[in-house]
Amino acid sequence: MVLPRHVAARFLALLLVLAAASPSQAVDDPSGDWLVAKRYAIIRIANCGGQIWGIVSWALRPELDKNNPDPSKRSRPTLGMPVILGMTMSKPQEWSGEIYNSRDGRTYDASISLSKPDVLHVEGCVLGVLCGGEDWTRVTRSTTGAPMDSPNAGLSSPETPEAICTRLTSAAGNAH
Repeated sequence: MVLPRHVAARFLALLLVLAAASPSQAVDDPSGDWLVAKRYAIIRIANCGGQIWGIVSWALRPELDKNNPDPSKRSRPTLGMPVILGMTMSKPQEWSGEIYNSRDGRTYDASISLSKPDVLHVEGCVLGVLCGGEDWTRVTRSTTGAPMDSPNAGLSSPETPEAICTRLTSAAGNAH
């Protein structure tokens, strides 16, 4: 069956509109700001040419990376520090790689996955068998609320996703 040209053109246009409006496209990338489960930090995630990187972009109580195994890094602030380290897509809506935990100074094999457009599940493992995870919430003006906007509620980093990508992909070997 051959469709008239004008019908085929309208059908093609409709398919393009539906593909552009597809809700799955909105959740194919974890880029953005994410409030960690215990609400003490926000991680800004950027997609840097297919690799996912994340830094601490806001901290309730900024600290130093005092537990880092590298003594030269123990005096660096955690604000702006990379924690999601060059993850790559392993499945649709899932990325695998490493995550750095400044609370214990260890880097873990990890994965992140979008369980909903505004929920990022983060899971880290030791030796591939001892795993733990938590859900992070996408940050918007309505989720940040007044406390995070007040001057005494922590510090934030103005670093843009582009700046994150430039800084971290050029120094990938020294990211944590």
